Amino acid sequence: MSSSAPSVRVAAVDLGATSGRVMAAVVGPDQLELQEVRRFPNGGVPIRGALVWDVVGLHREILAGLREIARTGPLDGIGIDSWAVDYGLLDRDGELLGSPYSHRDARTTGVPARVAALVDPAAMYAVGGLQELPFNTVFQLFAARGTSALESAETMLLLPDLLAYWLTGERGAERTNASTTGLYDARARAWAPDLAGLLGIPAGILPPLRDPGSVIGQVLPAVADALGTAGVPVIAVGSHDTASAVVAVPAESERFAYISSGTWSLVGLELETPVLSEAARLAGFTNEGGVDGTIRFLKNVMGLWVLSESVRVWATDGEPADLRTLLAAAAAETPLRTVVDIDDPSLLAPASSSAPMPARLRTLAVAAGEPAPETPAQVVRTILDSLALAYRRNVRRAVALAGHEIDLVHVVGGGSHNELLCQLTADACGLPVLAGPSEAAALGNALVQARSLGADLPGLAAMRALVRRTHDLVRYEPCSGADWDGAEARLS
Repeated sequence: MSSSAPSVRVAAVDLGATSGRVMAAVVGPDQLELQEVRRFPNGGVPIRGALVWDVVGLHREILAGLREIARTGPLDGIGIDSWAVDYGLLDRDGELLGSPYSHRDARTTGVPARVAALVDPAAMYAVGGLQELPFNTVFQLFAARGTSALESAETMLLLPDLLAYWLTGERGAERTNASTTGLYDARARAWAPDLAGLLGIPAGILPPLRDPGSVIGQVLPAVADALGTAGVPVIAVGSHDTASAVVAVPAESERFAYISSGTWSLVGLELETPVLSEAARLAGFTNEGGVDGTIRFLKNVMGLWVLSESVRVWATDGEPADLRTLLAAAAAETPLRTVVDIDDPSLLAPASSSAPMPARLRTLAVAAGEPAPETPAQVVRTILDSLALAYRRNVRRAVALAGHEIDLVHVVGGGSHNELLCQLTADACGLPVLAGPSEAAALGNALVQARSLGADLPGLAAMRALVRRTHDLVRYEPCSGADWDGAEARLS
């Protein structure tokens, strides 16, 4: 797209584990704009003791959003990004075999240990370079062995690919999301069928791989009728939302770390090659594919899930739960009074009446010999101090493991609006933090689509330069005072 070329208008479908949005994005030589057209709630649905996704409902909401974009102007392309690891199974007729499980379902409890009895975790890491998390796709599929669904399956589609399949009829797996499964070879950039076979997972269900920016196909006639427009291409973007978010990190150089801060916090570096060392495995780092063949060397940190679940509990109980007010009160609390391991498995499950999130935090604090946070303000400060401490620890580990020096930390995603967390992150890391954009995943989604449609965005540097020219960013300088070294030692 030259300076005189017209802009393109695309739909960026950005699905989170708690909500989804359909965004109209306009991309031009000096234009990068988003408009939220439709927002809808999301979350696991309990059915017969399992936690599943209402993926048909997501499809319905996506169609409604796409229809509104098409009604109000041109629709040049569609891209879908979402969280990783979860999948649907199709039978030989292309029909969905049951509702896809949520990664927060308990069926993978104890599965990593069972898998380790069959395949050495070090050997698995040497292939995929994936952080061992109990909900990784490989563990979900292992847990599904012997079920009629897996035995009847012809194809496994990760959720963005499943939704794209319903739009186009084309099956495949976009690489950035495929790299989160535990069944992908990080060096070869291909599936690892031998590993699947060792675990009794049918390798034949793994679909063909495709790169970000490739055209999946045009919308099916029935979809075109529903949208009121035909011939619209569906484009593979960085379908893992973090892959799209990193595209929109407004970096001027390669010397940066990023934190994609939302329900999860993904803390890491952008590299050219994976880091598959035993030290990286033991530190819990993952090597996920990025756009343009890059590697996202990162650590999954629990994220703002713990805060949102705490606020939800307070709102349900009738306590003051305005987040802005809570953050102001938390800022006045004693720094680092209480810190906990924010990645403790006890914080993973959704809040319940028998185990509300604030009570779990108090239990962790007491077990660690820390003062129990009692008031909502103390709970919020405990969460944010603990998150900043986790960011510090994992930024420093990533730098040491990769031998990659940095001088700046970028915070993108919803957490970039949390001024207290951003300042604490700068303080903890001892580095400037550049916050924004908050809609990084949707922006990265739109940028990859625009390039596929002919925009003059030859690489990540050009995309990031456009983000810098079109978005306001906030810089936080580190301040001395709090004893972050001491806090780190208290949790070691």
